[in-house]
Amino acid sequence: MSMARTVLLVLTAALVAPASAGAQEMPPVPKPGPEHELFKNDAGTWDAVIELAMAPGAPPTKSTGVETSVLGCGGLCLITDFKGEMMPGQTFEGHGVAAYDAAKKKYVGSWTGSMSTGLSVSEASYDAASKTSTGWMEGPDMTGKVMKMRSTVEYPDTDHRVFTMYSTGPDGKETPGMRITYTRRK
Repeated sequence: MSMARTVLLVLTAALVAPASAGAQEMPPVPKPGPEHELFKNDAGTWDAVIELAMAPGAPPTKSTGVETSVLGCGGLCLITDFKGEMMPGQTFEGHGVAAYDAAKKKYVGSWTGSMSTGLSVSEASYDAASKTSTGWMEGPDMTGKVMKMRSTVEYPDTDHRVFTMYSTGPDGKETPGMRITYTRRK
């Protein structure tokens, strides 16, 4: 049985079961709330400048890319595609989905890309006062080793944002490992 067919059967059963139970009412269909405004701000096409720290103390390598993000699921999620270079001469493609988990009161997401054979998951909180999202991402690196790294996204204005991924060295010190500066295309 295909994955799509299995999902369709599970969804159908979930919709039919409460109706056949009689007294139970269906919960209301989720609608975007104030937390989803962040997704509206991220939607669009963004030019990206990637700075990647290859070694502590060494100057970062710089490369470029383009991110395209669209609202999905009636505004409940953000679907992101990234194409460019992660390092000069090294092409990269990535795909992510982000949502707001009302039960956790956190932004959650998944990411997969051409530099790993696995799926990364993330969780973050957004502070409106500082216009900063802070969280973590966990998933396999290029060698398959599972890494957990802290990340931030700063929103200086509606047309710019800065994503920073921090890595922890053998000495236990945390340093910026990657920074992507985004500028909205007009």
